[in-house]
Amino acid sequence: MIDINESVMQFLLAFVVVGPLLGAAAALLPAPPGLKGKSPEQAVLRHGVTVTGAVLLAAIVLVLGFDHGRPSKMQASTDISWIPALDVRIHLGIDGISLPLLVLTALLTFLCALYSYFKLPAGPSPKAFVALVLVLESGTLATFAVLDLILFFLAFEMVLVPMYFLIARWGGEGRAQAAWKFILYTLLGSVVMLLGLLLIGIRAGTFDMVALATDNGRSLTTSVQVIAVLAIGVGLAVKTPMWPLHSWLPDAHTAAPTVGSVLLAGVLLKMGTYGFVRILLPVAPDGFRTFAPYLAAFAVVGIIYGSLACLALAKRGAKGDLKRLIAYSSVGHMGFVLLGIATMTPTGVNGALFANIAHGLITGLLFFVVGALKDRTGTTDLDTLAEESGAALYGKAPRLGGLLAFAAVASLGLPGLAGFWGEMLALFGAFDPHADLSRPAFLTFMAIAAFGTLLTAAYMLIVVRRVCMGAVPRESPKLTDVRTYEFAAWTPLVALTVVAGLWPKTLLGLTDPAVQQLLSGGTR
Repeated sequence: MIDINESVMQFLLAFVVVGPLLGAAAALLPAPPGLKGKSPEQAVLRHGVTVTGAVLLAAIVLVLGFDHGRPSKMQASTDISWIPALDVRIHLGIDGISLPLLVLTALLTFLCALYSYFKLPAGPSPKAFVALVLVLESGTLATFAVLDLILFFLAFEMVLVPMYFLIARWGGEGRAQAAWKFILYTLLGSVVMLLGLLLIGIRAGTFDMVALATDNGRSLTTSVQVIAVLAIGVGLAVKTPMWPLHSWLPDAHTAAPTVGSVLLAGVLLKMGTYGFVRILLPVAPDGFRTFAPYLAAFAVVGIIYGSLACLALAKRGAKGDLKRLIAYSSVGHMGFVLLGIATMTPTGVNGALFANIAHGLITGLLFFVVGALKDRTGTTDLDTLAEESGAALYGKAPRLGGLLAFAAVASLGLPGLAGFWGEMLALFGAFDPHADLSRPAFLTFMAIAAFGTLLTAAYMLIVVRRVCMGAVPRESPKLTDVRTYEFAAWTPLVALTVVAGLWPKTLLGLTDPAVQQLLSGGTR
């Protein structure tokens, strides 16, 4: 690592948050400044790649300048008064919990911009598309970097409008209904969440998340904590999404363009679970402890429900859509994240944070590959892929088939890949939960969740067998294998999935000290 001045670190973090927003404004100009192309459309797409690339580079420099010896300390901090009457501050900072999510967001957004440069989804103006992606990136990055409850809410809501339009204007069949369902669910949840955030800020006398975490709920009565956890938890659970508040997700993924699905699954879902860890666990521990068993129960129901839904979609003759199947798999995977958080232990919470990153990498790759498959065959219907078009990807496009199989086995938690460690640590956390929680209840939850891993393996292997294997009919049309730009966009995800699986300390070394301090009484 390199020694970087604190003021430079502050500037880099501010640029990471604000840079995409400035880039979005520039994208709407008659011609993006300093960039040329064969057409205005190509120029604005190049602008998107440039801006997201610069943000990713700044995020990487933040990683290099981060003090890895003290990952529990808030670094690159900026604290400026914004609304003095309410004591609302522009407070930014990163620690071992938020830094991996910041880098994941910057990476996935850059890969989406690169992919879109060569394969822009059909829809209105490319200018609007690039601007919306950049606004979405800014809101997501801000969510992981801000340390004020009001700013957190504003950033949390900032992503709704661009994602709504990406689905509604660039999506596929059923896009209007899916977009409305997405916006209504998330807005209703956010209204309730805002009330909980205001309750905490008013009763504690501050909206500063660092001060609240350090206070560790001492200035809030148990009844206030219970109400706040219930209100905030509902809003976060919708975004996660937690069963039974998940029903917007399959429709949104099915209708969204490829890059929309990648960003929705890869980073937007993480905003909800991040809120549980950053706000509810340290700020209202007594209230969270009251609801932890119920959160764990909903989590394991989501694991089993998501897996059974995927099995039903994977069956022959079920008219299962492959994108819809992956969306339901996300409900199950995020159930493991919620189970880990519900244990209120360092092991479980570290597992949840690891599973967050692993899910972003693996599911992002899955949606990229399925989008490419749809581009080549015109469908994501499993029956059509497996029978009518004679997909047999291993024989017709071996690299594409191999990537789909790799992503599938990574998703089912094969040891040695990133998907294994998060779910395993969440199960270990449930085996020995917080001392104030019922161990028999969590042992039951652990057993149910472990059964869910078997169901996950079953439906993923069925998908691989149906889509990738089989004889290639003579009259079957040939499929183009992985293109150069696809290789460039997908290789980082494959590499990081392997690295995180073989060297989990790369991530756990960042998160564990920060989690230990967060659970013991805040972040200093």
